This record gives sequence, structure tokens and C-alpha cells, in this order.
Amino acid sequence: MAIVKPFAAVRPKEGLESRIAALPYDVYSREEAKEKVKGDEYSFLRIDRAESQLDDGISTYDDLVYAKAREIYEGMLESGDFVKDREAVYYIYELTMMGRVQTGIVALASIDDYLNNVIKKHENTRSEKELDRIRHVDSLSAQTGPIFLAYRSNGVINDIVERVKKGKPVYDFTSEDNVRHRGFVIRDREDIESIGKTFEATESIYIADGHHRCASAVKVGLKRREAHPEYKGDEEFNYFLSVLFPDDQLKILDYNRVLKDLNGNTKEDILKYLKEKGSLEGPLEDRVHLEHKGQTGVFIEGKWYRFEFDDSIKNDDPVKGLDVYLLQEEILKPLFGIEDPKTDDRIDFVGGIRGLAELERRVGKDCKIAFCMYPTSIDELFKVADKGKLMPPKSTWFEPKLRSGLYIHEIER
Repeated sequence: MAIVKPFAAVRPKEGLESRIAALPYDVYSREEAKEKVKGDEYSFLRIDRAESQLDDGISTYDDLVYAKAREIYEGMLESGDFVKDREAVYYIYELTMMGRVQTGIVALASIDDYLNNVIKKHENTRSEKELDRIRHVDSLSAQTGPIFLAYRSNGVINDIVERVKKGKPVYDFTSEDNVRHRGFVIRDREDIESIGKTFEATESIYIADGHHRCASAVKVGLKRREAHPEYKGDEEFNYFLSVLFPDDQLKILDYNRVLKDLNGNTKEDILKYLKEKGSLEGPLEDRVHLEHKGQTGVFIEGKWYRFEFDDSIKNDDPVKGLDVYLLQEEILKPLFGIEDPKTDDRIDFVGGIRGLAELERRVGKDCKIAFCMYPTSIDELFKVADKGKLMPPKSTWFEPKLRSGLYIHEIER
């Protein structure tokens, strides 16, 4: 049983949505964030990455950074740039990218569901990455970056969403990366009750993207419970900001690998090794096109090859059968000496949104070989999470990215 609650969000003043909405904080480096918000008095990135407003000599994790984030947020509230809704409702967040539409319910998920594994994970989190967002949420007493959750598509929720979307949106804008964002509000009490009951009958919900933000929000909630030992469970700090999408509307892009050296191998050594592991086509006349799971593109010395593991190596296990797992265990580790891709600085990861041209550019600039992956499917993600297992690092790349600043959940005020 999943608890998915309506809430009264803090939202941008009507007409400011496009100016406030910002990509997630971790998309940018400090330098990129500072450049992005230069001369901008509205971007939510000023709050998400408040170090962009301070001298470069101040650490990203200095107390001054979190105090600055709160100062800017409070200032925007006082000036009316943000307004808080008066009643608890569900919101609809629709994103359209390259003609593909995905529509989610903006709501609150339960930290107890996270702790009890009703909300399932497929990634480990690292405490040092959590700490920054813990301090950020704690300082603002608000969750600003929604967690991207997925659930198995349900007709009751789909019907309500489609009906509400026939009405007038509360915002409608296209961001600079050509993603259209539309928002609606579900105010009808019967609809709100139906959505809540439908999620109550849902066995599992899955974190698609935002594991660190989710873990941070949960830890802040637990911290607030310690500060309020007589808490009842309905306090806002027991829940975290989420957008829940039906699985049949989601698309995972490839998450590709580039290596900075060949570990002493020649191109001939590498091609020979691949032929021993499976079938190899190439060099190809054009860029590689992957047709199905199990195929991998290889770019080396200006040429593309299409590789597929032998059936004897493929695996039905939810994790060991993943293409990214097979690449790591059968090629990157034995041939290139990449023992731990999380810590080895000879490997880098390139999101599929950047295309094959980016892999070619990297090989021409600072790398020696690139591997283009067939995308992990949402069904594979669900199977791994249902088994209580974890995917290898950098297995999934979701697009489009949810914007921060469109919906804010205050956990105490």
C-alpha cells in the first residue's frame, strides 16, 4: 500500500514559471551555475546552487551557502514571486519532448514507504552526496527538487489526468532546451479521493531518478521526528515532494561509456577480443544503429563497429543480464582494467541525450574508445528493484528532466 498525499504547494507567481523553473542542481558545475544565473533575478538555480551568489573563495558546503539559499527563498516569498496555495490538491506536470508526452502527478510520498521498501530503489546512495541536500532542505525547511517516481500505469488515474488536461493549464511554456512544460491542478474532491485510494492499492512505487535527493529528504524527515518525539505522522516532514509517472509513458535513454586509454591494448587486440566474446560487424560505413538489447556500439580510431555478446554469455538474471553489467564484467574489467567504474578516473559517462556525435568528439579529444549502449528498459528497472537488487552505476538516463522551482513543499513553517 502506497501513501500518496495531496498538498498545498508553494508555486511561482502566475507568469513567472518560465523564468523561475530550473534544471536540477546536479546538472551544473559550480562554474556553470554561476554563469547560468549571471544577471538573472528569478532562476531557481540561485537557490538550488546558492554558492553561485557568493565569492568563489567560499566553499560550496560553507554554512553561508545554505543561509544564502534561505535568504533568497524568503525574499522571493516576501516579494510575491512565490505564492502558497490554500488547499491540499494534486497537481499535474506534463512534459513534451520531441513530440513525446509524459504526464505525472505532483504529490507527496511517504518517508515510511521509503523505509519499508514500498518505494523501491535500484541505486546505492553515497553519504557525502546526500549531505549537501540534507543541509539545503533543512535550511529552507522546504523540499525544492521533486523526486522522479514511476508506477505501473493505472486506468483510473489516467482517466482523471486526461480529463483535467482538457481544461486550461495554470502554466504553459517551452524551456530553452525545447521541452514544453504544462501544469494543471486537480481540485475536485472526488478525483483527489480516487487518486489517493488508487495509490493505496498500489503494491510498489519505484524511484526512477533522484535517489540522493530522496534519501536526503527522508533523513531530514527523520531528523525532524527526533526533534518532535510526539509527532503524529501527519506532519509535513513525514512526506517528500515527488512527481509520479505511469511506466508506459517513460523512456530511458542510453548511458554511454568513454575510456581515456586502452590499457596497453591496440585496436587489433580489442577487436580480436570482442570477436572471441561474440559477433562483431564493421567497420561500418555510417554511425552505428543498435536494434535490440544485447547490442553495443564501439567507436575506435574513427570507425564504428556493432558488437553483440554470444548467447552463452547472456544471462536471465535481472542484474547480470543487463547490457551495462555485461559490458563492465566481460569487457571493461578484464580488457581495460576498469575494476570500479565509480572511482576509476579513466572512464567517463555520457548521457544519450548528447548523441553519438558527442562520443565521436570525446574520442577525438581526450578519450581513445567509446561504447554506445542499448537503453535499459523501464521493465528491467522494475525487475531489478522488485528483487531488491541494485543496478550498476550509470545504468539509466531519463529525459526530459523535471524542473525545480515549479512546486515546492514546505515541511515546517
